[in-house]
Amino acid sequence: MERPVDNRLAHAASDYLRLHADNPVDWREWGEEAFAEARERGVPVFASVGYATCHWCHVMARESFADPEIGQRLREGFVAIKVDREERPDVDDALMSAASAFTRNLGWPLSVFLTPDGLPFFAGTYFPPTSRQGVPGFGELLTAIGQAYREQSDAVLATAARVQEALRDAARGGGGDAPSGEEARAALASVESVEDSWHGGLGEGQKFPQPGLIVALAEPRTAALAPGLAERLLDAAAGDDEVVAAGGYSSLRGRDGGFFRYATQRDWTVPHFERMLVDNAQLLHAATLLGRETVAAGIVGFLGDVLRLPGGAFAIAEDAESTVDGERVEGGWHLAADPDAPGVERPPLDRLVVTAANGLAIEALAIRALRDRDERALELARGAADFLLEHHAADPAALVHASLGGRASSAAATAADAGCLASGLLALAAATGEARWAIAAREILAAAPDPTAPTGQGPALERGPDSDGDAPSGRSALAGALQQLYALTGDAAHLEHAKRVLDASLAMRNPLAGAATLRVAALLAEPPRTTVLIGDPPIEHRREPGAVLASPEQAAELAAAGFSLFEGKTEPGAYRCEAFVCELPERY
Repeated sequence: MERPVDNRLAHAASDYLRLHADNPVDWREWGEEAFAEARERGVPVFASVGYATCHWCHVMARESFADPEIGQRLREGFVAIKVDREERPDVDDALMSAASAFTRNLGWPLSVFLTPDGLPFFAGTYFPPTSRQGVPGFGELLTAIGQAYREQSDAVLATAARVQEALRDAARGGGGDAPSGEEARAALASVESVEDSWHGGLGEGQKFPQPGLIVALAEPRTAALAPGLAERLLDAAAGDDEVVAAGGYSSLRGRDGGFFRYATQRDWTVPHFERMLVDNAQLLHAATLLGRETVAAGIVGFLGDVLRLPGGAFAIAEDAESTVDGERVEGGWHLAADPDAPGVERPPLDRLVVTAANGLAIEALAIRALRDRDERALELARGAADFLLEHHAADPAALVHASLGGRASSAAATAADAGCLASGLLALAAATGEARWAIAAREILAAAPDPTAPTGQGPALERGPDSDGDAPSGRSALAGALQQLYALTGDAAHLEHAKRVLDASLAMRNPLAGAATLRVAALLAEPPRTTVLIGDPPIEHRREPGAVLASPEQAAELAAAGFSLFEGKTEPGAYRCEAFVCELPERY
């Protein structure tokens, strides 16, 4: 007898899950209830991880998950779970770590088979509907996995146990002495050895813009070790301004200024057309630091005109596909000769509001506003910050990871949410002099989740060592925000907390997996350097590293609130400080 299909995902707090609500697959959300059912029925779990703007996720959905026969086989032999990687980054990280034991070609959709106790025993990514070029068809895979689980359960459990032990060993590989500032910067500069001198960028395969790495390399003392590398990496991804100005796309930049996720070819041709908030936020940060005005202005426009949602927060991404003459086409809107023609629709948004990603955007926009007097960037930063503080951080001890249409997800907030949001608010305080942003950041950090603690909500999965992927890890995000808070308050407890949180051992071995970590490690190893700007400073002072802006009245309010860096700074001028010892002000 067929198991009935329940429309469980129709009201999920995730656009991605809602896209699968009408599949013939009997999907569940990740949680203990699904695993309890698997234990009761004695069947394995199939977890499919993806996100709403992923082209190959859409392809596998059309080919397999919309197939009634596949749906029936999953209902009969498995408990099927659909996971939005944006809503559940903890689950995605853990399953991706486990998947690395089975395939080197990691990505999404991620397909993982687990025991009812939550132990992965086989994984892959996209599977075609039938066998193709040595890759098994998804239906054949279900047959093989089901048979192995029923007839070779001891071998399945042994494989799962080996994977868990390997992940535990990898996670225990951290620790050791923290690097000096010189060591951390030298590790960052070492990525120059894999620069593609012919086509630009890093490596010889698909080209990613590497936004977090560019931000880290743009720091003046790091830039001196690899002269021009940050600029070359950004320029390779950005391509030709004239092409974009003429209404086309150039390398990774769309016709409206936003950057695509990556290029599928070494020479930067053929973008993968999805556009992510985390990429564009960090690329705005990098472009601002490097003085790439056209690039920075374009990203500000993309954030404001495309990703901004009613209420002021930013959607997590824009889809890789769009509808052209009734058909879903990857890059259809971007490739159209006339994108405003009848029958050509803009790509849809994944409307999920993720706290960490919005924090990165607030930080980048605030830095842009401070350094370049960009009023629109400031307006966008304020709007997103107001939304997050009202809807996601009204109670810092109950921080919300994500929401959709005003409805909070049940997924637990992460250390990255707290760290990235706090960094964004501290940057907004530096750009405006308004104490309320800094006070809110301090409260969020005081209640921040432990980046090493399991988040619960289902089996506690083993994870490998934390690394900086497309955005800072929980450890680096939290440590970075605590370092910034220390630089404003002088409270050594924040510095010690940051040092306890950060682990740079993996980053020192593999800088490409730890750019944000190494940037923070260098800052933690040395006394803070700041420039307090009282009054209305010229642009050159606004662009000094560590610049914070305030009126005399705002400086007094910040000092009274415990931000000791501002104490006694009432006369207009630039106060340059190192280790909280400040020179006499330079008058404007």
